[in-house]
Amino acid sequence: MSPARLPARRTAAYLTGILALASAATGCGNGTGAASSAGKATSITALDYYTDETEHAQWGALLAACGKTAGVTVEQTSVPGAALIPKVLQQASSRTLPDLLMLDNPDLQEIAQTGALTPLDQYGIDSSGFAKGILSAGTYEGKVYGLAPDVSTVALFYNKDMLAEAGVAVPRTWDELKSAAAKLTRPGRYGMAVDANATFEGTWQFLPFLWSNGGDEMELDTPQAAQALQLWVDLVKSGSMSKSVLNWTQADVHDQFAAGRTAMMINGPWRIAALNKDQSLHWGVAPIPVPIAGQTPVMPLGGEVWAVPQNASRDRQVKAAKVLACLNDPANMLASAEEHFTVPSRSAVAAQYAEQVPSAAAFVDSVNLARARTGELGVDWPKAATGIYTAIQSALTGEQTPEEALKHAQQIATGS
Repeated sequence: MSPARLPARRTAAYLTGILALASAATGCGNGTGAASSAGKATSITALDYYTDETEHAQWGALLAACGKTAGVTVEQTSVPGAALIPKVLQQASSRTLPDLLMLDNPDLQEIAQTGALTPLDQYGIDSSGFAKGILSAGTYEGKVYGLAPDVSTVALFYNKDMLAEAGVAVPRTWDELKSAAAKLTRPGRYGMAVDANATFEGTWQFLPFLWSNGGDEMELDTPQAAQALQLWVDLVKSGSMSKSVLNWTQADVHDQFAAGRTAMMINGPWRIAALNKDQSLHWGVAPIPVPIAGQTPVMPLGGEVWAVPQNASRDRQVKAAKVLACLNDPANMLASAEEHFTVPSRSAVAAQYAEQVPSAAAFVDSVNLARARTGELGVDWPKAATGIYTAIQSALTGEQTPEEALKHAQQIATGS
C-alpha cells in the first residue's frame, strides 16, 4: 500500500522468503479461461517500482515462478516510484507498454481512463473473495482492471513498557488519545507521532481521522473534517506531538518510535519486520482511536495492483494474465504477506494470516472494511489529496485555523 510510495518494507536476508514464494508459485493453475496460441510467446515484460534490491529480488523470484506456470520468462524492469506514472503514460502514447504492469492502487483509475488497460474478466481471472475496498481500488467504470496480491493500511503502534510505566491504557477514543499522549510526554520523548508532511503520505495518515469522524473528500470544508484536523492541532499545541511531524516521513516516524523518542505512532504493517529485530523493544498494535467509544475506524486501503495493458499480441496478454492470476493465487498471497508483513487480499486468506501472525490482526480487521482512496472521486482523487495535506500543513503551523485551511483545501480539490 503505498500512499505516495511506501518505503521498501524489508531489508533483512531474504533467501528463505524467495524460496517460499517460488515454491508456492509452482502450485498455481493457469487462472484464466481464455485460449491462447500455444508456443507463440516465450517471454513477457513486467514493470513495477520495486527498486529496493531486496524487494526487487523478492518480486522477481515470484514473477519468475509464476512465469514458469504460464510457460514464459518474465523480464522484470523496476523504476523509481515517482517515475512510474510518467513512464507508463509515455509508453501508452507510444504503444510500448509492458505486458504486465504494477500500479499503486490510487493510480489505476488514471491509467484505466486512458484506455491503456484491459478488463480482467476477459481472461476469466477469479476475483472472488476479495474485500470490497480492494476490488473497488482495482475497478474503473464497473470493470476490474487490477488485482492486488496483498494490501495494507495503518494502525496505532505503542510501546508497552512506556504505557505500563505511565499507567496508561491503550487509547481507543480521541479523548483517550490526547490524555494518553500528554501523560506519556516527558523531556526527550513525545507521546504521539504521525507523518504530517506535505505529500500524499501525510494525507494517507490523516484519512482514518477524517473518515472515522464522518468527514469526506467530496466536501472537505465541513465541521467533521475540521474536528479531525483540530485533534492533530491540539496534539502539537499541547506538546504531546513534535512540530517536526510536518516534515517526517513514515520512515522517520518509525525511527522516532524505535529510538524511544515517541511512545505511540501511526504506521503500517511493513514496519513489523524492523520492530521485531529489537528484542528489547516491547510493542503492541491496536486500531486507530475513534471519536466516540464503540465506533469502527474507517481506514484507507494501501497496496499495489497488477494489470494487463493493451497489447497487439493476444497471446502475450493471455500469458500475462496467467502470471497475474498466479500472483493472486491464495497460496502466493499468504506467502507474500508473510514475507512483506502486509495483508492477503482475499478475506479468507487474511483470516488465516491473522491467526499465524497475531501482530497483524489489527491490520487484517481494518483491511476488511478499508476504503479505496479513489472510491468516490476516481481520477480526481489526487486534487483532494493535495488539498488535504496542504490544509494539514497550514493548520499545524498555525498559519490558518482548521476551518480556514479546509476551506482552502476544498478550493484546491475542486479547482475553484
